[in-house]
Amino acid sequence: MKDLIYVKRDLSWLSFNHRVLQEARDERVPLYERIKFLAIYSSNLDEFFRVRVASLRSFRSLKKKARKELELDVKPKKELREIRRAVEQQQALFGLTFRESILPALAKEGIFLAGSEVFLPDQQAFARSYFFEQVYPHILTAWLRPGEEPPFLKNKGLYFVLSVEGEDALALVEIPTEKLPRFIALPSEAPKHTLAFLDDIIRFNLGELMGQKVSGAYAVKVSRDAELYIDDEYSGDLVAKIRESLEARNVGLPTRFLYDSSMPEEVLAQLKDAFQLSKNDLIPGARYHNFNDFFSFPNPTEKAELHDPPMPPLPHPELENAPSILGFLRQKDAILHFPYQKYDYVPQLIEEAASDPAVRCIKITLYRVASRSAIVDSLLKARRNGKAVTAFIEAKARFDEASNLYWGQELAKAGADVFYSYPGIKVHTKLLLIQREEDGWLRNYAYLGTGNFNEKTARLYTDHALLTAVPGLADEAAQVFSLLERRLLIPNCQHLLVSPFTTRPGFVAMVGREISNARNGREAYMILKMNSLEDEGMIAKLYEASQAGVKIQLIIRGICCLAPGVEGLSENIEAISIVGRFLEHARVYIFGNGGQEEMYIASADWMNRNLDRRVEAVIPIHDPDIFQEIRHIVNLQLRDNTKARLINAEQSNPYKEGDGPPLKAQEETYRYLKEKLEG
Repeated sequence: MKDLIYVKRDLSWLSFNHRVLQEARDERVPLYERIKFLAIYSSNLDEFFRVRVASLRSFRSLKKKARKELELDVKPKKELREIRRAVEQQQALFGLTFRESILPALAKEGIFLAGSEVFLPDQQAFARSYFFEQVYPHILTAWLRPGEEPPFLKNKGLYFVLSVEGEDALALVEIPTEKLPRFIALPSEAPKHTLAFLDDIIRFNLGELMGQKVSGAYAVKVSRDAELYIDDEYSGDLVAKIRESLEARNVGLPTRFLYDSSMPEEVLAQLKDAFQLSKNDLIPGARYHNFNDFFSFPNPTEKAELHDPPMPPLPHPELENAPSILGFLRQKDAILHFPYQKYDYVPQLIEEAASDPAVRCIKITLYRVASRSAIVDSLLKARRNGKAVTAFIEAKARFDEASNLYWGQELAKAGADVFYSYPGIKVHTKLLLIQREEDGWLRNYAYLGTGNFNEKTARLYTDHALLTAVPGLADEAAQVFSLLERRLLIPNCQHLLVSPFTTRPGFVAMVGREISNARNGREAYMILKMNSLEDEGMIAKLYEASQAGVKIQLIIRGICCLAPGVEGLSENIEAISIVGRFLEHARVYIFGNGGQEEMYIASADWMNRNLDRRVEAVIPIHDPDIFQEIRHIVNLQLRDNTKARLINAEQSNPYKEGDGPPLKAQEETYRYLKEKLEG
């Protein structure tokens, strides 16, 4: 048997972020959307260094013997070198894209980003006035003197490192982007529009600020170890062992020190020594950092064609005019597709339940809660109306802890039963349960989805949500809540797959069935759509299926540790990744099943954490109309020949080519749902 290939997870993730960068480079994409993709790339990379690189640094601190005892098949120094090499290549491409593609395209639209050295006289006067009136009150400076404790550099903070004539020490100036806009409009004659980075407004005034001549100013930025989040990447026992094995733990150590590559070597050496940086921490960049600020890059022309054309969320063809969503669900199931269709029905459903005298209880899992949440507002209304409300809130949802805990406190103050994380396990499933008294017994109504109860992300993430009162599904959703409330040790579900109990064995059995069908000469295939494919056990099973002759089509947005198209191993596996206007977030699993296709939707990827260390629910699609609707959407994604890239063993991200006219799955999905609405 050919040796199995597992692409390194972090390098595969960097390949995904390269696909994001490709969107910024694609001149078919509207200009301001290209700028947005630069911001997404930058934001993604920040989180990657805070979490994944931070984890590798932790392993690097362990001795080889300790890593062996912990059974860690990780060579952190080698992987950090590989990451650094890949990031440097991408950063060079990023800079090239910005300088030689984005800036000229902006200039064609009459929009110019002016550096401080080219300010015109009236712009110079404005820069002085703006600096002293608006910027100076927020400016913080410090000196970096040999032998003295260096100042603390904030995570993602921007700073100038200054060489000041007559001083042996370096000066540090914080760029106050948290207090002021990053981009400032300068005086200019129509039809020109001139903007400047806040950095350049400060750069222009550095001499006056320091009271001495500044001979060099170089931007730097630090990404810091998000130590709090290591629990999301590794099991609880392993985390405890790692922490016990390390003699000291400095939370928040730098994981990336991004610096202007024009910085002299002697200045960089001083910074490296002062902040105790390793060579792997140092990443050369360009003149400007923190491109995630380009999310708010102004469009002074207000030209609509510089953005994607509007795609307002569509009404659902049946729910829109239904007098009661609960009443509708007593007759049939409904499926919602976000962001193509309106999210309003979800808070509307809770609102209806809150006002229904027969509703006794509402239960919900909240993984990422919007800062202003109509969902929570409806739950609070339910409490005011005397309904029992139970909320399971994930306190360890990365970077959303504060919002989640705030809403948990508000619900608890209103009298709701609020449960938080299990030790060592996350609750990732997206479930809503409404229990209504009907004919002397409680009938269950359920929302089972692939995405969070979050109005903001529902405008950006593609997800499916099944609304049902079918007992086989809704009653099993109630079992999952009994598990979360610690009233049930192991759910006994015949329809749902529930992690960490039956999801892995259930999927293994379905893959095994396709293998058996192929070996017995029957048609065998799988179509598997997910965010990430990382679990080695499931990848090995897919390799086995490929070698047995099972045809496998993968749609993977992010990490793919499987190498498709390798002769003798995976030649029956094709994989694409779609990166476009919306973030592909839904998970859909389709199995040929000897001609009787089976389909599941889920919030669970094929990652070790989703299968073994999270509470997840995998939902079968039984309703034939809903089945065909999702199948059609998946078919559009498989046919995409514009936004789809081929995932290959080389991780090179070539665009998928195809016969026929260009097809963008996301636009075609919107058109398909709009036609269903109108027809």
